[in-house]
Amino acid sequence: MKLFYQVRGDMVLKVIENGKHKDVHIRQGEMFLLPARIPHSPQRQANTVGLVIERRRLHSETDGLRYFVQDSTDVLFERWFYCENLGTQLVPIINEFMASKENETGKPDPAKPIQPAPFPMNTMIVMTPFCFRDWVEKQKSTLASGKMVDMFGAQFETEEGTSSIIMNAKEFSLAAGDCLLIFGETKYQWNRSQDCVALYVAQDPDRKRPW
Repeated sequence: MKLFYQVRGDMVLKVIENGKHKDVHIRQGEMFLLPARIPHSPQRQANTVGLVIERRRLHSETDGLRYFVQDSTDVLFERWFYCENLGTQLVPIINEFMASKENETGKPDPAKPIQPAPFPMNTMIVMTPFCFRDWVEKQKSTLASGKMVDMFGAQFETEEGTSSIIMNAKEFSLAAGDCLLIFGETKYQWNRSQDCVALYVAQDPDRKRPW
């Protein structure tokens, strides 16, 4: 599962929804939650800035890079791997595909049949991106009361001024637009002002639903 928030400019997230290719347009200021196990490919232009949040993978979880037969969802070429650094891990796989028989012919290689994926693909219909600022405005009274607001509902594996966080005896002051990454198993104290509206994301692999 991935949370997308477009800070500047627009982007297109190409997904496969129930066996069909679909373009999800995420515009500046919009937020979008992509369910787990949906094939996707983010398309970004120059001078755009986006925030993407996802959980660190368990060692038992793998990601895949897929190429599809043109104008279909049939898999042409794929490789599965444990994701540690996309910046370095994708390049060798892309180079392997570019030099492959599959790329040359546009057809799967019968000598290398596509194996079943390590998990079933998700058949959910993806949500429509929404303006995060508008959502906050609509929820202002509830947020002001101190109540927690669930942004996405129970169908997903999620839950939902200035503030300061004390971590390892050091205080971090956060203003509007700031973010802070807290590593797993780290104790911290979070103090928020009365009018603070904050987005808190914690991803727990123990809550992952069975396929």
